Amino acid sequence: MKTVIVGGVAGGATAAARLRRLDEGMDIVLIERGQYISFANCGLPYYIGGEIIDREELTLQTPEDFYARFRIDVRILEEVVDIDPGAKTVRIRRVKDGSEYSESYDKLLLSPGAKPFVPPIPGAEGENVFTLRTIPDAFAIRDYVKDKGCKTAAVIGGGFIGLEMAENLAREGLEVSIIEAAPQIATVLDEDVACEAASYLRSRGIKIYTSATVEDISALEADVVILSVGVRPESELAARAGLNMSERGLILTDETMKTSDEHIYAVGDAVAVRHFVSGAEMHIALAGPANKQGRIAADNICGIKSRYKGTQGSSIIKLFDMTVAATGLNERQIKQLGIPYDKVFLWSSSHATYYPGASNMSLKVLFNTETGKILGAQIAGQTGVDKRIDVLATAIRAGMTAQDLTELELSYAPPFSSAKDPVNMAGYVIENLLTGKLRQHHWHDVEDLEKRSDIVLLDVRTEEEFGNGHFKNAVNIPLHTLRDRLHELRGKGPLYVSCQSGLRSYIAVRILMQNGFDCSNLAGGYRLYAAVRNNAEFDSALTHPCGVKVKKA
Repeated sequence: MKTVIVGGVAGGATAAARLRRLDEGMDIVLIERGQYISFANCGLPYYIGGEIIDREELTLQTPEDFYARFRIDVRILEEVVDIDPGAKTVRIRRVKDGSEYSESYDKLLLSPGAKPFVPPIPGAEGENVFTLRTIPDAFAIRDYVKDKGCKTAAVIGGGFIGLEMAENLAREGLEVSIIEAAPQIATVLDEDVACEAASYLRSRGIKIYTSATVEDISALEADVVILSVGVRPESELAARAGLNMSERGLILTDETMKTSDEHIYAVGDAVAVRHFVSGAEMHIALAGPANKQGRIAADNICGIKSRYKGTQGSSIIKLFDMTVAATGLNERQIKQLGIPYDKVFLWSSSHATYYPGASNMSLKVLFNTETGKILGAQIAGQTGVDKRIDVLATAIRAGMTAQDLTELELSYAPPFSSAKDPVNMAGYVIENLLTGKLRQHHWHDVEDLEKRSDIVLLDVRTEEEFGNGHFKNAVNIPLHTLRDRLHELRGKGPLYVSCQSGLRSYIAVRILMQNGFDCSNLAGGYRLYAAVRNNAEFDSALTHPCGVKVKKA
C-alpha cells in the first residue's frame, strides 16, 4: 500500500513516523513545500528573543534523518496543487522550477496547517512588517531586528503568539507595544484573568492598547511590526477536491480523521474539531491535538481502530517570569452554550509560604452548578501553574466533579505545594457553594450593589487596607473584631462581604451565617475587582492560607 502525506511538521511528520512503525512494507511519500519537514514552530519566538541561540536546534528532523530512520520518501520544496480523488492521484509542483508531475496513492493524508492572516490594510506589505509561521520567518525577523538596529516594535494582535513575540522582542531590548482590537489581550482567557497578565506585562514595560485597530501600518511609529491577528486554515486544496467543508472553511472529518472521501484523511490546523466539553465545532491550532490526530489517522490507515475524542484547548504561555494557562471552556463559551455554571477565584501560593521562593497564583475554575463537573480553568502565576493546569485538564477529561477535586491526593512537600493544594482548595470552595455553606457574588456585581441602600457592603480587611481603597458606602469591620461587633450589623439588611482576596471574607461569612445573617462573599476579593475595574498595578504580594498577607522582610 502507498500513502502520500501532504505537509509535515506536527501532524504530517507524526503520521509518517507512526505509519512506518506499524507497517515496515508500506510505501510512504511525504510532500512538503517548505525546506523543513519537522521543526519546533512553538519555539520560534524564543529564537527571535535569543533564548534559543543555535538555529539548528529548531530543526527536529531533516529529510536525510527521516529517510535513514524510517525509510520515508521525503520531498521538500514540492507542493501538491491538485487532487483527483477519482483517479487517486495528486499533482505536484516543484517550487524551484515550476515543473509538475503526478503521484498515485492508495491513501492520502492532508496536513496543510494554517497560515497567518494578513489584514487588507495599507502598509501590510512593508519591508518591516512580518508574520511568524516558519523557520525562515523567524530567521527573517531576527536578522532584520539585528541588521537594522531596531529600537521599537509594534505587535498587532494580543493572542498567545503575539504575547510571546512581545516578550521576546522586549528581551532583545526593544520598546514594545501590543495593539489588540478586542477589549482584552489573550481572548482564550476571560477578562478577569487576562487583566492579571496585562498588568504584569505593563509592569515589565510593555505598552498595551486594547479595543484599538490599525488603519495604516505605515503610520505606526515602530521600527519593526509583527502581524499576529490569527490564522486561516490552508484548506483550499481540500475544497477543490470536493471534500466536505465547514462554513468556516475547515476540513470535516469523522473520529478516525477520515474525510468525506474514504481514501483521504486530514489532520492538524486545517480540520474542524469537536470541543471535548461542549461538543461544539471549533478551530484550535495547537501542536498537541495535531500530533494526536496524526497518530490516530495513521492507526486507521493501518486498520487499527482509533478515535479522536475532541480537544479541550489546553494551552500555556510564558511571559517573562509569569506563566498563564487555560483548559476547557471559558466563561464566554459557557454562556453561549447556555450551560448552568458558576466560577470560583482563588489567590494561592505556589508552595508553602514559609518555604523560600513562594509566589502567588490566581486561579479561576468554572463548574456546572447542576452536576458539579469542572468545565474549565485558567491560572496566572509565576511557578507551579503548569502543574495545576495539567491536573485540572485531567480532571475535565475524566469528567470529575468538585468533590473529586477535594479527594485528589497530590504530592506535597514545602518546596512544591501546600498540604491543601490549590486544586484541592478549588474543590473545597465549589463544594461549599454547592452544599449551601457559602453564597457568593462577583466583581461585575459590585457596581449595582454600590447603588443599593437596602444592603451593607461589609469590608473585613484591616483599617490600613481599607484606607488604600474600598467600595462606595462600604463599612469596615476588620475580621478579628467581627464577633464583638455583630450588634452593629443587626437589622441592616443582607451583607455583601469582601476582603482583599476572598479568604478572610469567607471566614467572616461563616461567622455571620451561623449568627443568623443573610450574607454573600465577594469571589476573588477587592484585589480582583481593582485589577479588572480599576486597572490596578500588578500585585505580587503573597496571600497566607488564612487570608493574612505575609510581610516581606
